[in-house]
Amino acid sequence: MSEILGMGASAPSGGDAVKDVTIETFEQEVLNASMNVPVIVDFWAEWCGPCKTLGPMLERAVHATQGKVRMVKIDIDKNQMLASQMRIQSIPTVYGFFQGRPVDGFQGAVPESEIKQFVERLVQAAAGGADATGPEEDYVAVGQQALDNGDVATAAQYFAHAAQQDGENVAALAGLARCQLALGDAEQAKQTIAMVPEDKKKDPALSSVIAALSIAEGHQGGEDLATLKSKVDANPADLDAQFALVGGYLGAGSMEPAIDTLLDIIERDRDWNEEAARKKLLTVFEALGHAHPATAAGRRRLSSILFS
Repeated sequence: MSEILGMGASAPSGGDAVKDVTIETFEQEVLNASMNVPVIVDFWAEWCGPCKTLGPMLERAVHATQGKVRMVKIDIDKNQMLASQMRIQSIPTVYGFFQGRPVDGFQGAVPESEIKQFVERLVQAAAGGADATGPEEDYVAVGQQALDNGDVATAAQYFAHAAQQDGENVAALAGLARCQLALGDAEQAKQTIAMVPEDKKKDPALSSVIAALSIAEGHQGGEDLATLKSKVDANPADLDAQFALVGGYLGAGSMEPAIDTLLDIIERDRDWNEEAARKKLLTVFEALGHAHPATAAGRRRLSSILFS
């Protein structure tokens, strides 16, 4: 992030634990100040109800550290250029900086217990010193948080930073490729995957992305979703039409409707077309990853169908 905003060499400032910051003071109060203690950056706006609930809870948690963590607040309406540089797409958005780089973050209103855990992680990061983890691991963690929150563009930026720090970081490259896929650039995702060293190609994080890439490449073009849906509506018993609709969903990146439709096919005829629906479903599960909620829910329904 310092590459975007331009990190200077002036000394960090003292002052209150919580203060308002603008684009003119961001470098001093966040990047430089975080060289000494972690700094929480709270992006908010006057019109944002959840922000007004979250802000006081953050402040209480910061004050409770007795100076071990600082906090700044940035009104995105008054600092639109800074919000744009930081790729803020929704609020509240909160980042924790340490040693001049983001090391943790979250979006949306969260319970006070999670806020305390977030602040405590920053305290522990500072206690562990600058070398507790490499900067690329910090970027991967924040990138994954952004991706989990649906902020693909921001996630891609952090994964790219991590990959620049360590060109063999599989988690960074896999995360970046997943973002590129989500942004509709399958060719770029393929190039990113090719950067992974041969001896790391079997990493589970990478195999998930490769499965997703295979799905994306196998379902490009063809009829639009509206046409495919109308064919299924006209004849719900037409499993060929349903399977074609699955392809439309996958081509559009809509994994959950694709899972539901594949399960509908299996429920009607599990052996249809040499178990094509079940095989496709397993590929989708692999692409999403075993921990994804849609995978877990899909596997439960699949078990119910197969063992009923």
